Amino acid sequence: MKLRFVLPVLSLLLGVVVLPGTAHADPSAADACYTWGRTLSQGASGEDVRQLQIRVAGYPGYGAVLAIDGQFGAGTKAAVTRFQQAYGLGADGIAGSATFSKIYALQDNDCTPVNFSYDELNNCNSDWSGGNVSAATARANALVSMWKLQAMRHALGDRPIDVNGGFRSVSCNNAVGGAAGSRHLYGDAVDLGAGAQGFCALAKQARNHGFNEILGPGYTGHNDHVHVAHKSSRFWSAPSCGVS
Repeated sequence: MKLRFVLPVLSLLLGVVVLPGTAHADPSAADACYTWGRTLSQGASGEDVRQLQIRVAGYPGYGAVLAIDGQFGAGTKAAVTRFQQAYGLGADGIAGSATFSKIYALQDNDCTPVNFSYDELNNCNSDWSGGNVSAATARANALVSMWKLQAMRHALGDRPIDVNGGFRSVSCNNAVGGAAGSRHLYGDAVDLGAGAQGFCALAKQARNHGFNEILGPGYTGHNDHVHVAHKSSRFWSAPSCGVS
């Protein structure tokens, strides 16, 4: 968990995305990370849709994964609806000023959710290099994972989630005995400590938040943490928790 600092120049230092010269859906709530300039609904497409999808990636529904493709289809509408329901907003699946205002309240100036940080998800190479994808891709993957964790944290009563590790370079992965194809090498895997919830609550809840890989107690080498990640096919195994 991190403290939230509001620094006017932070967006310039970190190279975050701000759309200049566009009308905001709610001009009174302009944001230092990313500002949406229109209401979004099913059928829309573009970078603003992709940015929305990142923020609602943790609301795809049980066993599902939301595509981050810039196309506002049925899956995105369903995810927006679940996000709205989670925060007591009008749940119509249309992203307008109320939805964007809630997102602005949930994110820091570097576009990470308020309760997670890049530093938490990278205790290996600070420049995100040396993995199985480019540094930019690893960092982007980690951002999506953080928003999934933010959704999961909220569903668990907004109690802190302990992050033990995330991205690894090949050398870091080898040093800790990680698998050659570990998702940590792609930046989209996170290892979680028991924290206030306990391992099984984390493993079970993760099924609702877009994680195709969930490994936990009862699976070899995972009795002391829960591993969540994205991958092309589902593999859930936490036998001690009844997750499979």
